Amino acid sequence: MVAIMKIKLKEKHFFYSNIFTFNPNLLEKMNKNGPIVIIEDDPDDQDFLQTVFSELNIPNRLILFSEAKAALEFFNASKEIFFLIISDINMPKMSGFELRDKVHSSDELRLRCIPYIFLSTSFDPQTIVDAYSRSIQGYFTKPNSYEDLKHQIATIVAYWSNAQLPQPL
Repeated sequence: MVAIMKIKLKEKHFFYSNIFTFNPNLLEKMNKNGPIVIIEDDPDDQDFLQTVFSELNIPNRLILFSEAKAALEFFNASKEIFFLIISDINMPKMSGFELRDKVHSSDELRLRCIPYIFLSTSFDPQTIVDAYSRSIQGYFTKPNSYEDLKHQIATIVAYWSNAQLPQPL
């Protein structure tokens, strides 16, 4: 059974120091048992993804956001190490690209070594180049069938479950 948690944060401001010196000993260990964060503004796509994760018996808790800004506030407020971030690109207010830029520019978030994956309807070559220029770990086009989505998610989770990432020294 997959635990589902939808989070909608009211307008809150979180302040953190931008002064952070890189130290390889501060790299966080990838948490393969940690939650999977999904940022998707389409409620139908959220429902499909929840059902897929449940049917695949993926034990990680899902945390869903319908807005990128709320996800960013949550990332900044949380000290939890997430397993994966799966984000749409085309969203109102703040795009997936803008969210990725903010996550990647934060030393604290970047050092958590959380794989960041785009799952988008766009298969435009320039969009894919723009995505990878942001140091993402994967770009996937949303498939047209439920079974293809299920296979795609199973492949993504299996890959990252077996991947080795930098560990604290």
